[in-house]
Amino acid sequence: MAIEFRRAEGRYDRLPDLAADLVRREVSVISVAGGGTPAALAAKVATSKIPIVFNVGVDPVATGLVASLSQPGGNITGVSNLSGTVTAKRLELFHELVPMTSEVALLVNPTNPRLTEFETTEVRNAARSLGLQVYVVGAGTAQEIDAAFPLLIERQAGAFLLSTDAYLASRRDQIVALAARHAIPAMYPLSEMVKVGGLVSYGYSNPEIYRLVGVYTGRILRGERPADLPVQQSTKFELVINLKTARGLGLDIPAKLLALADEVIE
Repeated sequence: MAIEFRRAEGRYDRLPDLAADLVRREVSVISVAGGGTPAALAAKVATSKIPIVFNVGVDPVATGLVASLSQPGGNITGVSNLSGTVTAKRLELFHELVPMTSEVALLVNPTNPRLTEFETTEVRNAARSLGLQVYVVGAGTAQEIDAAFPLLIERQAGAFLLSTDAYLASRRDQIVALAARHAIPAMYPLSEMVKVGGLVSYGYSNPEIYRLVGVYTGRILRGERPADLPVQQSTKFELVINLKTARGLGLDIPAKLLALADEVIE
């Protein structure tokens, strides 16, 4: 078996060409491991014949990827990691950690408009019930990420949530370093960000999601049809807390959160 890897390097506008290239090479299956909904939609537009296995955070029915979760239809199926739908829960947990904060920023990638619009709505609805103000900051390049943090300081945002956007996740070292430099508490969507020094994360398990994508890819290679494979949904979510980072920010982690945590980094 040969695996053809393609990466857009954070450029969502490159996805259609990358998908078309894989179609020209007549690959047996296109597995969308990263990139979320934009990558999955690019693959779907590129081919109606080659099987596609996706990994997305926004409802695949609402975005038009599949007809239904139980009967996806056509040549496409995959995994819904529900990362976008737990954004509100992420804010609720974060508010328990930084209850003194009245204004929270949401760092999003404007070049991923479907996810940005969905998460912004979810966070604002959750913030309203918690009595919080939300300030949305867009950053779609490394330079824009650098420029976003002075804006957070200027607005006196007491903390920020990071979108589940794939490009922003790929810039985790830069974002975590900037959060530390400016002493801003941050909630991340993936545990990998906490393991490189981020404060706290709540989200799906990357290994579980990639394993599910791999299992479906293998089943299709053995002859099963995507139309017969229901879209799977993530069932494992992890709360990870970095105590060293919390101490550096002068934060005391509530005992309730420590008890809920799946992993605590000393």
